[in-house]
Amino acid sequence: MRLTASDFYSYFRPAKCDLRVYLRHHGEAEAPPSPYEEVLFRLAERHEKAHLQTFPEVLDLSSLPWEKRWRRTVEAVGNGVAVVYQGALQATVSLNGVPCEIVGDPDFLIRVGDGYIIRDSKLSKRINDKDHPEIIYQVQLYGWLYEQTFGRPAKGLEVHSGPGKIITIPYDGGQAALRVLAEILKFKQKQSEFYSPVGWAKCSGCGFFERCWPRAEGARDVALVSGVDQGLARTLHEMGVKTVDDLVGLSEHELSQIERPWGRGRQRVGKRAAGILRAAAALASGNELLLQPPAIPDHPNYVMFDLEGMPPHLDELEKIYLWGVQVYGDRPSSYEAALAEPGADGDRQGWEQFLQIARRILVEYGDLPFVHWHHYERTKLDLYIQRFGDPDGTAARVQANLLDLLPITQQAIVLPIPSYSLKVVERYIGFQRQRPEANGEWAIAKYIEAIETEDPQQHDELIDEIRAYNQEDLEAMWAVLRWLKDKNR
Repeated sequence: MRLTASDFYSYFRPAKCDLRVYLRHHGEAEAPPSPYEEVLFRLAERHEKAHLQTFPEVLDLSSLPWEKRWRRTVEAVGNGVAVVYQGALQATVSLNGVPCEIVGDPDFLIRVGDGYIIRDSKLSKRINDKDHPEIIYQVQLYGWLYEQTFGRPAKGLEVHSGPGKIITIPYDGGQAALRVLAEILKFKQKQSEFYSPVGWAKCSGCGFFERCWPRAEGARDVALVSGVDQGLARTLHEMGVKTVDDLVGLSEHELSQIERPWGRGRQRVGKRAAGILRAAAALASGNELLLQPPAIPDHPNYVMFDLEGMPPHLDELEKIYLWGVQVYGDRPSSYEAALAEPGADGDRQGWEQFLQIARRILVEYGDLPFVHWHHYERTKLDLYIQRFGDPDGTAARVQANLLDLLPITQQAIVLPIPSYSLKVVERYIGFQRQRPEANGEWAIAKYIEAIETEDPQQHDELIDEIRAYNQEDLEAMWAVLRWLKDKNR
């Protein structure tokens, strides 16, 4: 069996999934990379090439077939070449009693004294086993392959991170990486497809989403119930509670006593049982359950407030590149957005422009709710106040008026849907987007394309697309808010 360092990515990205390893190994059709993923590939390649240019002497093996790369790598290390780029390493080992060929392609082998440091270039900012276990295991496997090939450990294992920092990775002799590869081997060896619970956060970014999710819906899989986590779904499935309808048949006491994997141990469902059973009943019947009137303050006008931001692995600052607002109600306003243009002062200027827009709204309307979905907007307001300040208290007034619709919805109504993501809720209430394919990652890809183009017209057209997407987010929130308010009548 051939196992590669890339298998860690199949297992852990975009979220940990054993079935994805099996499906890829068996050649199942997968969706092509999204525009966002294509941007990531391009940026990662650029990041790696930029680091390559920092070395005056390099043996570049990237254009050679794998077998030749492996032979040239062994020769180069034996000859003490200063830097080997895109080398290849291999070794054989028995995992689970199965002979396995393990291969890997470290980006850089850098000579230090009488040995070599192994360094991989990654776009990610947070290089740790919580955020990116696949990176840690991959680099540790390179260390093991090096030791197997040359009979001595590498001088060190490193990652060249997105911000350009060199992060040291501990070496344990390859034990952890080989242990995970043994798990991956088990999935590849399965003779038939096995049960792996779906989950909105787990599956929504995966290339097999359109394959797995409809199948789960057709089977009325218990994992579709809001509040049923991966560990509980597996435990229930093993007990024979495989469908939403099976789950509804349990009593609250029975469900509360079930123990499922939790961290390194096990934990009872406990008090969460009541909420899970309500969610299951709603999903089984297709009918929502009103728990209490939605706690929405009465006001003639509301500001819909939504941000578009760069994730930390693409921007060290975690920059908000668009601040979108629009007043709805008795006196609606036009859509406005503050944009962070590229350049050293772009981030600050975007923040200051947002404060000007918010100040103008507060002067015209007085204090009114700034409506958002989930905690992202509150968190980023805190971040930007710390980063650039709040000279006249405008940001503090916005903070004081924030109204998060997500917990209000969750506390008021049990919906027959698998997730309380805004896009899932808006579809449930009948809101239809003009750009159904667009999402936050799509917008990031468009923004990166906009700031990289040298064509002013193309730049403006791309930014207009992002604005239109952001405005639809605001319209969707307003539609959900009105729908919730109608529940009070």
